[in-house]
Amino acid sequence: MKSRVVCVLGLTLALGLLTSPAQACPWCAQQGQTLTGETQQALLVVSGKLTNASEEKDTVDLAIEDVIKDHKVLAGRKVITLSRYVRPDADPKYSFLVFCDVVKDRVDPYRGVGTMYPKALIPYLRGGLAVAGKRPAERLDYFFKYLEDEVSEVSADAFAEFANADYKDIREMVEARAKTDKNMVGRIRAWVNAAAPEDGRPKVETYRIASYASMLGHCGTTEDAALLRSLLEDPAKKVSSGVDGILAAYVMLTPKEGLAYLTGMLKDGKRDYLVRHAGLRVVRFFWEYRPDVVSKEQCADLASLLLEQKDISDLAIEDLRKWRCWDKADRILDLLKHPVLGKVGLVKRAFLRYALADKDNTRCADYVKQQRALNPNLVDEAEEILRGEQLPPVKQ
Repeated sequence: MKSRVVCVLGLTLALGLLTSPAQACPWCAQQGQTLTGETQQALLVVSGKLTNASEEKDTVDLAIEDVIKDHKVLAGRKVITLSRYVRPDADPKYSFLVFCDVVKDRVDPYRGVGTMYPKALIPYLRGGLAVAGKRPAERLDYFFKYLEDEVSEVSADAFAEFANADYKDIREMVEARAKTDKNMVGRIRAWVNAAAPEDGRPKVETYRIASYASMLGHCGTTEDAALLRSLLEDPAKKVSSGVDGILAAYVMLTPKEGLAYLTGMLKDGKRDYLVRHAGLRVVRFFWEYRPDVVSKEQCADLASLLLEQKDISDLAIEDLRKWRCWDKADRILDLLKHPVLGKVGLVKRAFLRYALADKDNTRCADYVKQQRALNPNLVDEAEEILRGEQLPPVKQ
C-alpha cells in the first residue's frame, strides 16, 4: 500500500476538523467522521490547488480542478477565495479537498484534506455519494471493495465506514456478498494472513485484523477456523492485537472447540491481563449480538470464571450486574470473605453496585444495610452511578 498521505500542511488546523462520536463495530477503535460522510453533509465539496495566500487579508485562493459536490454559489467559477490564511509552502504535488458550507451566498470552508492521489480519492467519494440513500448493508458492499485499496486515504476511509457501522449491517453485507462473490472468502483470508506478523512487518494494518477475522467468522470454513487458531497459538503467527475478533470468529466457525478454548483462556488467571480482557470482550459480544451461538446462560457462566481473579473481577461483576444475572449473587457475595478480593477497592465497589441492583436478594439487602452504616458516602456514590446508568441516552 502506498504510504498514507493525509498531508494537511497547516490546512486542517486552519480549516478545522469535524469528528463523529459514532462507534458501532465491536472490534474497531473509535473513528471520526469519514470523508464520504462529510461529503454527504457538506453543501459544497471541491478539489484543487492553493494559490495567492494573503496573511494580511486572511485568505487563500483555491484553483478548482474538480467539483465533487456542486452548489449554485459556485456558478461555474474556477477559483474561489477561502477565508482562511494558509502558509504558501504547500508542496505543489498536493491537491486539496475542501468541504464547505454556504452562508449568505458566501463559501465557508470548514475542513481541508491534502492528497497526492485525487484521481483515486475523487471517484471513490462520488461513488460514496451515489450509494448514500441505500440500506446500510448495501452501502457497506460498496466500501468493501476499497478496504485494501493501494491508496491509503481511500482504504482508511472505507475501513472507517465499517468501524462506524452496526454489527448487524456488517454481518448482513458479508453473508449476502459471500453468496455471489466466489473470491470473497479467499480475499478476507489473505487479509487476515497478511496482518499476522509472520514475515517481518505485516502487509495489512494490524488494527484491522479483528474486524477482518470477524468477517471470516461469517463466511469462512473449517480451514479458516484452523487459521484463526494458529493466529492465537502459533509463535510464528501469534498476534498481539485483535485477539477478541479472532477468538469470536473461531467460536462462530467451530462453537464446540472455540468455547473450550475461550473457557481455558478465561480460567487461567496466570494469562496476561490483556488476553483475559479480550476474552471478556468476546463474551460481551456473544451476549449482545450472537446468543444464537453462545447462549446468555453460557455467557454468564463464562464471565463468572473471572470472579476470583483480582485484576479483572470487578469487570466481571459489573457485567453480571448489567446483565441482571441475579443467580450469581451468592457466589459474588461469598467473595467478600476472600483474603484478597474483599480488600480490593474496585472489587468492593462492584460488590456494592451489584447488591444495590439486586433488590430481591436478602443477602444483598443485608450487605447494603451494613455498608450504609459503615460508609454511607460510598453507598451514596454507588447509588448515584446506578441512577446515571438509567438516564436516557443523550441525542447527538
